[in-house]
Amino acid sequence: MTNIYKIAVYSALSLSILAVASVLVILSDTLVGIDIILTIAYFILFAIITSVLFYSFKGIASDKSSLNNTLKMVGSFLALFIICFLMSSGEETIMREGKVLSALSSKFIGAAILMFYSLIVIASGAMLYFGLKNNK
Repeated sequence: MTNIYKIAVYSALSLSILAVASVLVILSDTLVGIDIILTIAYFILFAIITSVLFYSFKGIASDKSSLNNTLKMVGSFLALFIICFLMSSGEETIMREGKVLSALSSKFIGAAILMFYSLIVIASGAMLYFGLKNNK
């Protein structure tokens, strides 16, 4: 067995034992059990996110062409965000509870909405283009 496989097996076993213990705590109807379950859930979520990020970056960094493609996509995404940020307008807005939304925050929200619409148009255009290209 490789080391990664052993780690995965032992992690799965320990998480299974934690799941059984959590079910027993839930069935006991104590409020203390909910805090324990939430703590375990946050720990598991942190472990999953950390492992996904680690192996994603490891896979990207190991292949030079993959690294170049990733950097191009991230650069394109940032360039689109900068364009949308420059196109959006921001104005100070009074909220319901009397709080004030700053002009910069309003500009970021407007940029995010413009970027969302832009990405929808880009994705739709790409699907249409490749759909027509493959039908020929």
